[in-house]
Amino acid sequence: MTVPDIALQLDDPERQRVQRRTLTVVVLSQILGGAGLAAGVTVGALLAQQMLGSKSVAGLPTALFTLGSALAAYLVGLFTQRWGRRIGLGAGFAAGGIGAAGVVAAAVSDNVPLLFASLFIYGAGTATNLQARYAGTDLAPPARRGTAISIAMVSTTLGAVAGPNLVDPLGDFATRMGIPALAGPFLLAAVAYSAAGIALFALLRPDPFLLARRLQVAAAVSTVGDPPTTLSRPRPGAAAYVGATIMVLTQISMVAIMTMTPVHMRAHHHGLGDVGLVIGIHIGAMFLPSLVTGVLVDRIGRTPMAIASGLTLLLAGVTAAAAPGESLGLLIVALALLGLGWNFGLIAGTALVVDATVPENRPRTQGTIDVLVALAGAGGGAMSGVVVSASDYATLSLAGGALALLLIPVLFWARRERSTISRATA
Repeated sequence: MTVPDIALQLDDPERQRVQRRTLTVVVLSQILGGAGLAAGVTVGALLAQQMLGSKSVAGLPTALFTLGSALAAYLVGLFTQRWGRRIGLGAGFAAGGIGAAGVVAAAVSDNVPLLFASLFIYGAGTATNLQARYAGTDLAPPARRGTAISIAMVSTTLGAVAGPNLVDPLGDFATRMGIPALAGPFLLAAVAYSAAGIALFALLRPDPFLLARRLQVAAAVSTVGDPPTTLSRPRPGAAAYVGATIMVLTQISMVAIMTMTPVHMRAHHHGLGDVGLVIGIHIGAMFLPSLVTGVLVDRIGRTPMAIASGLTLLLAGVTAAAAPGESLGLLIVALALLGLGWNFGLIAGTALVVDATVPENRPRTQGTIDVLVALAGAGGGAMSGVVVSASDYATLSLAGGALALLLIPVLFWARRERSTISRATA
């Protein structure tokens, strides 16, 4: 195997230049991807409720597009492992755009099977939007990985916050075109996801993952003297499983409460503008604090920030449960805390996964973990409607907050296990 010259000659300043270019392209794609992501979160449950006429199925859209994101996460990871971030992420966003267009077609034709199939495909955009955060870490030094993740995530805020607050004008635009108002945000999603895919495919050069892998080969050559014919695929470290657990628990808690909030608000006579405002602030809290969170994850550590995630999600659940249905202010506070707790958990968990992997197992491991995260979200979304129908929104909120606390004993167990192993090998 011949090591490309760029891998052998890439000194630190050049590597930093490529990293800056990579982050710029990722930021652009995340702004567009955020706008596409917001559609399903804001009106997906309301569209399903309108078309099926039942509150108990309102959680199905979230379940479907998170199930679709599970499959997409695996495929994006697989494509990235073989052909790089450019192909993997570009194809994922393109699929999300096709799914969003299908949702619009389903709403126009009142075709429920097409709606379900399209929501499943639309989930590819959600998965790709999350997987793009890994592209910023491929060339980042270990001490800057949390910050690199945060730069990718915070840029999602611009599109994700704008999307929900465009619900009313997009609904008016859709109505003038003969399309149901609740399908309007999916028109934006179709354009935004497609544009994100085109931007990544055209501009993400050199591919950061392929370059990182070539640098790994170059390092092996300088160490052993001959280029290896194949690179081994070591298993990820234990920290990867801890990071996965953090992300799974925070995803279940966040998705379950978020999914039923629009339905809860509509039942208490809040307008679509109020729903858009609450969800917009929630999504802003999911992504906007990322720059600060990333620095904290790098400086004070992954574990303290994961614990902060569990405590913040518990506070969010309690606030949502205690808030009167008519209180827009308290619902805003609850959903902002919900987004912030998720943000803490996702960045801390992602950093743990990157720390515990190397280029030869990283995309495949990242894709597999994001499958678990997506399945957890699908379960949370599907069960949220059932729980609310059987009890109420307050019960769901308290259960979601309490569930997030499970990650604290997991962290202490993992820390104790690492201490035991260290003593045994000393």
